[in-house]
Amino acid sequence: MLKQYFASERFQMHMERFRLGIISLFKWIICSIIIGILLGIIGSYFYKLLACVTNYRIEHPYLLFLLPIAGIVIVFFYRLLHEETNKGTNLVIEAIQSGEEVPVRVAPLIIISTLLTHLFGGSAGREGAALQIGGSIGNFIAKLFHFDEKDTRILIMSGMSACFAALFGTPITAAVFSMEVISVGVMYYAALVPCVLSAVIASYVAHLLAVPPTAFVVGEIPEMNFINGSKILGMALIFAVASVLFCVVLHKSAQIYGHFFKNTYVRILIAGLLVIVLRFVFQTTDYLGAGANIIAASFMKQCAWYVFLLKMLFTGVTLGGGYKGGEIVPTLFVGATLGSFLSSVFSLPVGLCAACGTVSVFCGVTNCPITSLLLAIELFGSGSMKYCFIAIALSYLLSGYYSLYKSQKIVYSKYKTTYINRQSL
Repeated sequence: MLKQYFASERFQMHMERFRLGIISLFKWIICSIIIGILLGIIGSYFYKLLACVTNYRIEHPYLLFLLPIAGIVIVFFYRLLHEETNKGTNLVIEAIQSGEEVPVRVAPLIIISTLLTHLFGGSAGREGAALQIGGSIGNFIAKLFHFDEKDTRILIMSGMSACFAALFGTPITAAVFSMEVISVGVMYYAALVPCVLSAVIASYVAHLLAVPPTAFVVGEIPEMNFINGSKILGMALIFAVASVLFCVVLHKSAQIYGHFFKNTYVRILIAGLLVIVLRFVFQTTDYLGAGANIIAASFMKQCAWYVFLLKMLFTGVTLGGGYKGGEIVPTLFVGATLGSFLSSVFSLPVGLCAACGTVSVFCGVTNCPITSLLLAIELFGSGSMKYCFIAIALSYLLSGYYSLYKSQKIVYSKYKTTYINRQSL
């Protein structure tokens, strides 16, 4: 019987599948090592450069007055390299969806532009830039190895995961995010092995290069009961509204600039001047740059009610006008400060509310609930997971089809098990 089975067509088919699986595994291990090491190094030094330019700006506040000139330089670089129509992170998403190319020149371009934005006081993040860096490098390596279109998409996702992990220090979140963010309701499991390996390797390289992982201390976590659970439900509704508002602010600000200022040089010049005006109108520098210090502070003391709104305003003015960077850290800023403010309204610990706000607003603007849960665990530990998961689930449901990324597709409805395949709002 056993001899007959080994000689059977079915056994041969299983062996052939196993052989193909082993070949695929070795291929992705080699690619993951290359991408993980390369983007671990690039991401780490990008992180260090961002820290340097941020500290330099804080020590030399007059640099803010040069923000309009920095904007003109950014537009010039994009035109020089024929990337004036560059869609940012949306380009990377479209490359995975439809096979469009992410040119390797995007990587140095977004690095230089993001550094200029942060050096001179624009309100932006860094992880959005990391996705573009990783996507372009992944695309380049795929071309180098003459991979087909399907394998190229996987390498683009691997690059996104690796650079995100190096910058943020959350490899599990980074691995899943690039697979989940492309199409809501569908996970690209074919990319699981290379994304996980690339992210873990890049995170380890970043650790060796002394890049600290992002983490926050939540502090007191009350017992989960009906009353506390109900409070989280109420907060989650507010977080969902905030995530929709943030998406609208970012998209509408870009549309308004485009409507009134057709010339990209004039557009970014006006945006730089507006940031300067806002800084002096509100008499604070808290909303310049990424604002990581404000996020950390929101876990320890309550923020004022208007802090998250001003971050939305500063970020919309900056990114909408054409400055470069990312939207994810501003998203975490909005969620953490809003949650911090709501702590007194709902009579819950400030750290817990800031944590729930951070991951809930992130989920609302990216439509990535699994990534958001993993982010909660990697940023805050498992203690707050129950509260965070409730808030994430409701924020995902109530935020509708809005997204930071216009190219993101809603494949399956959030409300029914229905295939809809529509663009996000």
